[in-house]
Amino acid sequence: MVIQPGEDGYPHHWEADVVLRDGATAHLRPIAASDADAVQSFHQGQSEQSIYLRFFTYRSSLTEKELRRFTQVDYRDRVAFVITVAGAIIGIARYDRLADPQLAEVAFNIADAHQGRGLGSILLEHLAAAARENGISRFTAEVLPENRKMLTVFAEAGYEVSRHFDDGVVSLSFDIDPTERSREVMASREHRAEARSIEGLLSPSSVAVIGKGRLAKEMLQHLRAGGYPGTISEGLGEPVDLAVIAVPKAEVSAVINRCGQAGVKGVVVLTSGFADDGDTGLALQRDLVRQAREHGMRLIGPASLGVVNTKLPLNASLATGLPRSGKLGLFSQSAAIGVSLYTSIARRGLGVSTIVSAGSRADVSGNDLLQYWEDDPETAVCAMYFESIGNPRKFSRLARRLARNKPVILAKSDTLGLRLPPGHAVRTTQAPAGALDAMLRQAGTIRVKNIDELANIAQIAVSQALPAGRGLSVFSNSLALARVVADAAEESGLVVVETVADLAHQQESAEALKNLKERLLSTLHRPDVDSVMATLMPARGLDLEELGVNAIAEVLAECAQQTAKPVIAAFSGILDPAVSVEGVIRTEHGELPCFSSPGGAITALAAVVRYAEWLHRDQGSFDQPEGIDPEGARAFLDQLLTEVHGAELLTLNAEQTLKLLSYYGIEVLESVTFSSEQEAVTAAERLGWPVAVKSFDPALRQRIDLGGVRLNIGDAETLRREISHMRESHGGGETALLEVQRMAPLGQACTLRAIEDPLLGPVVSFGVSGDAVNLLDDWAHRVPPLSSTDISELVRAPRAAAKLFGYQGLPAVNIEALEDLVARLAVLKDEHPEIASVSFNPVLAGTRACTVLSATIQLGNAAQRTDSARRAMA
Repeated sequence: MVIQPGEDGYPHHWEADVVLRDGATAHLRPIAASDADAVQSFHQGQSEQSIYLRFFTYRSSLTEKELRRFTQVDYRDRVAFVITVAGAIIGIARYDRLADPQLAEVAFNIADAHQGRGLGSILLEHLAAAARENGISRFTAEVLPENRKMLTVFAEAGYEVSRHFDDGVVSLSFDIDPTERSREVMASREHRAEARSIEGLLSPSSVAVIGKGRLAKEMLQHLRAGGYPGTISEGLGEPVDLAVIAVPKAEVSAVINRCGQAGVKGVVVLTSGFADDGDTGLALQRDLVRQAREHGMRLIGPASLGVVNTKLPLNASLATGLPRSGKLGLFSQSAAIGVSLYTSIARRGLGVSTIVSAGSRADVSGNDLLQYWEDDPETAVCAMYFESIGNPRKFSRLARRLARNKPVILAKSDTLGLRLPPGHAVRTTQAPAGALDAMLRQAGTIRVKNIDELANIAQIAVSQALPAGRGLSVFSNSLALARVVADAAEESGLVVVETVADLAHQQESAEALKNLKERLLSTLHRPDVDSVMATLMPARGLDLEELGVNAIAEVLAECAQQTAKPVIAAFSGILDPAVSVEGVIRTEHGELPCFSSPGGAITALAAVVRYAEWLHRDQGSFDQPEGIDPEGARAFLDQLLTEVHGAELLTLNAEQTLKLLSYYGIEVLESVTFSSEQEAVTAAERLGWPVAVKSFDPALRQRIDLGGVRLNIGDAETLRREISHMRESHGGGETALLEVQRMAPLGQACTLRAIEDPLLGPVVSFGVSGDAVNLLDDWAHRVPPLSSTDISELVRAPRAAAKLFGYQGLPAVNIEALEDLVARLAVLKDEHPEIASVSFNPVLAGTRACTVLSATIQLGNAAQRTDSARRAMA
């Protein structure tokens, strides 16, 4: 059967834009019968040596039979991928299933002119992902010994490869399930490629500005005034690395095609208007990205304000002057937010390394900047404002890695994930409230509410050492002010270990500054002091107006430098507009972060302290629980999914639920439904006394107070009586459906849930059953994969979690057993996106064990997650 791309059965979800090793882009897709001519052209363009290495013999062209064989596949037992640039095939990979249905033979062919660009490793990743989807678990390949490049692709993929040499051929075989090593290899390659693609945009050797209007003229002026050392041209008359496009909306598409044909490496689209035209504008925007990627280009915009690299220097932006050079990297989306962010940073005197305004974020995104900043020695702090997020699972992975070395400060819209800004083509979330924020905290980002908070934190992060703990000393020349600041610090979670408010008045300025320095150094040398907040005002004592802000700042900065502990200042009550007290003050001894409001300073410092604690905590390990069988679960799910059609959900029955959970070592206390009293007695005798009886009514099922549950029934007579009372109380008579279950050990009732969210992927939620979750929404959320530390924090995060640890004299539960259950559920949900939802309610966490009393599982068609084991651009 021949399946074409436009027909049912063609796996559209396998298509992907990819970034190559050199930072250029290409398109990867399944092969189609219509590719026959292109495959022949590809073959005829290969050298004799390359053809020999692929086919073990030379043939100048492929026969019609071979072309049909290579291009007509069923996308199950026979699969092939092509990588194209500007429509031309530059790489092919295929697999053919063998007699053993879990085994397939693979082969690769890379165009001579494109070898060394990482095509082989990308094709292998996508081929392996497709094979796993089709139930194949192992690849084999036969390679000539002299084909060292292909041997290297297999050897460096991160799989455990076995080799056998026979009759002049190297036979390879390896399991294709992702391993920790293979995932590391893929992540490393993805990182290098995406970082290089952004480097090309921010460090071009030549820039062309295309357009005749005001924006184009301003861009040319800014490039020249900023001192850009490369070639600047008005148009595409010579080789160009970066093109800045400022033409009317109707002309943008044609200009991008011209750029691609001229070999431009990347484009910045200043033109707006796409986002204002609804679905039509969104379709045009997507077409721009498709055109750019077809030609191997990255695209920033549309509606971008441009890009800045102060080290080059490059001011390819609408900012009138090149910002001061510094260590802060900035990323924003819409023009309005970009202007506000830039203004706030500039007003505080913060130096920046790079700025990217992504506009509608059609291609280049915040994830790309995370990849670039990780290796950029000029960037020490990363600040971002998100209005939409296309791939939060990838962001979480990248941010968690980057935050280990550099603070990532993130401001986001309160509706991020719930509602899309115009022109932003991403998924929305259906996860519980707070799940996205929990994921961002889990990744180590410093989450802020607005641009001012972002700038406040940034000025501390770029100028001061990270605090080693929460110990704070408050310095002031006003006792009342010191007390207010100390109270605010305690409310923010800091520990005020000392308050110095007796800075005595000195007759001479030099004596006053000397006294300040001595007292401050003495305080900073205390082991329990991790940072100092100096809050001063024009008052008797250390007089601001007499000594001057800059002189005091010099002393504070010198003390911070000598002790490698953060010192921040708040100068209040200064009315002279000529005196700047908001932002970074540069001194001979470094920079001092200053604030006009002590409250804003304390809030910012507390955020930096929390980040430092995250940085230095034990991150835990990602260990698989013992006794799990993912392959068995996958095979069982494949059987069940034959009953799922379209968007419907399949609710598993009790037997199916128990079997699926058993593959992950999760047991559910058996229960038996009954319709007659005798059936209940028979079941109770088999399960063992005492038993409980429960209603199937969702409103009553867990409600002991409403009579929906009867406990500790020890004999047949009592069981018959309780069943009769329940039916009389709640109606339904003899036909009311009830269930009987053996009594579980006493424990604290908890609830565990896991869902597959369109935006976030798997989300695991935990709460303590009862009013805490039903009325107060006291849930904790995490996004798998979960480390041991993530799991530990999840079960301790709800406010009602105190009940698990000996609350009001009650015995503490076996927390290890509860964490083990959470770990098993998280791995189950992470590995199987076709599981739409899982609910364990209730879970009884006892002193010895953790017992699941009821489990509900729903299956759906597997969601295509935004961050899979194959590299692909959004």
